[in-house]
Amino acid sequence: MNVLVVAAHPDDEVLGCGGVTARHVAQGDAVYTLVVTRGMPEFFPPERDEADRQDSRTAHQLLGGSGIFFLDFPAPRLDTVPGHELADAIREALFSVRADVVYTPFGGDLHGDHKAVYLATLVAARPINRCPVRRLLCYETLSETDWASPLEESAFKPTVFVDINDVLERKLQALACFRNELKHPPHPRSLRAVEALARVRGSTAGLMAAEAFMLVREIIA
Repeated sequence: MNVLVVAAHPDDEVLGCGGVTARHVAQGDAVYTLVVTRGMPEFFPPERDEADRQDSRTAHQLLGGSGIFFLDFPAPRLDTVPGHELADAIREALFSVRADVVYTPFGGDLHGDHKAVYLATLVAARPINRCPVRRLLCYETLSETDWASPLEESAFKPTVFVDINDVLERKLQALACFRNELKHPPHPRSLRAVEALARVRGSTAGLMAAEAFMLVREIIA
């Protein structure tokens, strides 16, 4: 099975899917990561942007991924990009790896880039024109999903829980690769907070640790 994790920014893919990535790999699946943006120089010095990309490569390798790809859409300004351009780029990626399963950011996240990637992925993964995607899920990103608007449409209500107890330590090791993104407690993007969320999501499903997702669509043929 081929899996594609779509991330708006470097580290999103590990915050939301580090455990499930390691689990897929352990089961013999090929996991690819697509990072959609490059930091705009007025917000991120070029050396910082390249360091973040290298950290993503290191984390991806540690988790056993099969390949990581980077696009150059502007962060944090995906609102300036025509939606069809973003969707076409994501569609090209999921077709190139023949993705059976796709994970994408949650559409209710606080960050506008996450919202844009969510909508573009939904367009890219439409079940038409021989699209290979059979399962599409949204993941949560600490410091974005948890700080979203309190309105109902922004609420992350997980419907899928994946046991990551055996690979939780590897997820934390992968997160530790991100020199510029990892924070100290009580920040939600700290190792302690990430582990705490995994324990809470696990307890919801009778597991020791889990990652939680919202199922967008599953096609069973």
